[in-house]
Amino acid sequence: MFYDKGLKFECTRCSDCCRLSPGYVYLSHSDLKKLCEWFKLPQKEFIDSYCRWVQYYDNTEVLCLKEKSNYDCTMWKSEGGCSAYGARPVQCSTYPFWSWMLKDKQSWDECEKDCPGINKGRVWSKEEIEVQKNLYDGIEPVHRYEIEPVK
Repeated sequence: MFYDKGLKFECTRCSDCCRLSPGYVYLSHSDLKKLCEWFKLPQKEFIDSYCRWVQYYDNTEVLCLKEKSNYDCTMWKSEGGCSAYGARPVQCSTYPFWSWMLKDKQSWDECEKDCPGINKGRVWSKEEIEVQKNLYDGIEPVHRYEIEPVK
């Protein structure tokens, strides 16, 4: 792997990964549970307030966080950043160590254009990177049929 000797990354808290461009933050069952506890909301109320259903690769619908009209994540607040930072989804906490970003050095370096922390700061070891990548790869989003009865 191109990152056998590690990669530099230090989050600058710029929030560019949370704002201003469209995307999907898929929620796993454990993400959903943690977020409901964080906001002290029942599951249905949390989903109705903060989530949306989107079509997934397998043609089912899965749970994602909503976006604002400017594409900011629904959890992002101009005062203080992520309102769920302590319970943020695995997808968020593993950034930028996502499989497609780690495909090769060119992909990693290309992502630097969108993230000022890439190739800067402390060196993450190959082992640390692999832990984050495996967590990201293991995300299984909540499917609608698991939450809502099939009609």
